[in-house]
Amino acid sequence: MQSGREIRDGLLRFALGLPEAWEDHPWDETVAKVGKRVFLFCGGAEPDHPGVTVKLHESLDQALDLGATPAGYGLGRSGWVTARCSDIPAGLLEDWAEESYRLVAPKRLSALLDSQPST
Repeated sequence: MQSGREIRDGLLRFALGLPEAWEDHPWDETVAKVGKRVFLFCGGAEPDHPGVTVKLHESLDQALDLGATPAGYGLGRSGWVTARCSDIPAGLLEDWAEESYRLVAPKRLSALLDSQPST
């Protein structure tokens, strides 16, 4: 069974594999960005229970039902949620990361995802 840290690290690798995604380190935190916009925060105040923060729309209610919480700093009002990696299946976290990416990425990059073959 993977640890929360391993799940988070795998999620970051997945996110960085999305078109034109890149890693940055603002606010002493690791994030995935597309262009200048963050779509995945991989920090967390609990090093023993790492979490991630993503922006959701379609999956927002599902995330909250599974224990994710609205993100701090007022981001929760815009659909950002924080979830502990050990509480959510890795595949579902990848789905949420992709949804977050699609919400902040330019439409041309989201269209690239639609044209890629499924794995």
